[in-house]
Amino acid sequence: MAEKEVGSGTGPAKDGENIQTQLQEEYLKTLEQLEEGQLVEGKVIQVTSDQVFIDVGYKSEGKIPISEFSQIPNIGDPVSVILISKENKYGEVIVSKQKADAKLFWKNLRKAYEEKQPVEGVVEKQVKGGFDVNMGSGVHAFLPVSQADIQKLDKPEKILKSKIQVYVERLYSDGKINIVVNRRKFMEEDLDRKRTDFFENTPIGTDVTGVVKSFTSFGAFIDLGGFDGLLHINDMSWGHVTRPKDFVKKGQEIKLKVIRIDRQEKRINLSLKHYSDDPWVHFEEKYHVNDVVKGKVTKLTDFGAFIELEEGIEGLAHISEFSWLKKVQKPQDLVKAGDMVECMILGYDLQAGRVSLGLKQVQENPWTSIHEKYPAGARITRKVVKVTNAGAFIELEEGIDGFLHADDMSWTKKTKNFGLSAGQEIEVMVLSVDSENRNIKLGIKQLSEDPWKDFNENYKPGSPVEGEVASITDFGIFLRIPGGIEGLIHKTNLTENRDDDPDEALKKYKVGDRIKAVVLEIQSDKQKVAFSIRDYQKKVQRDDMSRYMAKEESSDSTYTLGAVFKSKSNGSDDSSDAG
Repeated sequence: MAEKEVGSGTGPAKDGENIQTQLQEEYLKTLEQLEEGQLVEGKVIQVTSDQVFIDVGYKSEGKIPISEFSQIPNIGDPVSVILISKENKYGEVIVSKQKADAKLFWKNLRKAYEEKQPVEGVVEKQVKGGFDVNMGSGVHAFLPVSQADIQKLDKPEKILKSKIQVYVERLYSDGKINIVVNRRKFMEEDLDRKRTDFFENTPIGTDVTGVVKSFTSFGAFIDLGGFDGLLHINDMSWGHVTRPKDFVKKGQEIKLKVIRIDRQEKRINLSLKHYSDDPWVHFEEKYHVNDVVKGKVTKLTDFGAFIELEEGIEGLAHISEFSWLKKVQKPQDLVKAGDMVECMILGYDLQAGRVSLGLKQVQENPWTSIHEKYPAGARITRKVVKVTNAGAFIELEEGIDGFLHADDMSWTKKTKNFGLSAGQEIEVMVLSVDSENRNIKLGIKQLSEDPWKDFNENYKPGSPVEGEVASITDFGIFLRIPGGIEGLIHKTNLTENRDDDPDEALKKYKVGDRIKAVVLEIQSDKQKVAFSIRDYQKKVQRDDMSRYMAKEESSDSTYTLGAVFKSKSNGSDDSSDAG
């Protein structure tokens, strides 16, 4: 019992000894478990200006120079270290974070190589054929320039000091460490992921941010993060855009709206202008047909001028709508880009976004009152501006010409231009004015009476005429009689005797000879007349015979017909001798 009592009395002290013994045993077991060169997990328990103290579960803490940390750790942070020595001569545990980092690095690098996972590195410098990449833990890799980017690097120095993601292509070569990495492959896969995500998850109307990459004549390409979208020139503004560079700058970060996506062709269309209302929506609230408006000439073409009424509203003034009077050949003869002009709205198409404009409509049309200035019958003196085979154009005033047809130059002469030349001033008569078709007919012959009217009234077939030879042809001569009328005497009508040679008879005449003849035929509708010398001679003979017959009837003498002709041919007029 005593022993028990004694034992009972000393129980707490004995228990304390047992606990201490257990702790020492556990500690010794821990020491036995730790092996020098082993990678162990420690915890930061203190940080000084030059040391970081790490608890690795040993009787003393390990110390690590703070320079081995890329960032100053916090108390409680886990740290992997290599156990260098369990206890030095001072009873301290010696650990190394640097060696632990290297061991972990190679473990992770080999795993990344085997499992084809990307790793991170920093491009330190440019070397022959590529770049030197710091992979960490004092390990460097070679990045060939051909694998450094998706596109050719115009300025290789741009990626220096950059953190990059790469794939490990090789670890060893000929039994030596020779690491080669590939950035291009990672970038291509990353780009495919981003592009696929964009096309699958981006609805029309989404706002996106990109960087202006390059320009073309039809717009600008926007980098959306490795893949491009097109900002077309027509989607930069509702108004007229001549140069894409006037709206965006290369390298500029810009917010845009997605307006079209072609998933099959992998095309993206972007817009700046869709951040404001389409001005055509409100067109009819502000503009109406026949309204006179002001606008700015933005562009000239062969067929007219484009005029901007406001940003996004641009219309075309066709060249035919430039002037009431002038036949405009080139738009730049009247307007130039940048001019502010007044015009009239002639029509519009909202769906097509088109408006037709007129420049001449804002001025009075001189053709509406032209008949008042130049009534039919008016005699005017004006200048010839152009001569053609059909006649001549006469300028009445600037932009308004009348036409003098060849048929209206002379009552009697058939000629193409009547000897007219450009610049010559002549007197004409206004014959008619057609305002609708802008046609004014002029005449010269109407300034005098029509000689054919007088001729038709005073002459008929058989009537004697006298005139001069106007011209001679192979088939006869043209005789001009008073009034300027010319008629043909065919060569067969030049001789009294049909047996005479007409060609020989034709040779006897020359221009200017005075000739007597009779009217043979009149074609009033064609203003043609034919004369005959032979018939004139017959008429003279008939008239002579009639006079002789009348004279002898008043006397007792009797004459024969032959005697009459004999007397005529001899020039004798003595009837008593014949008796």
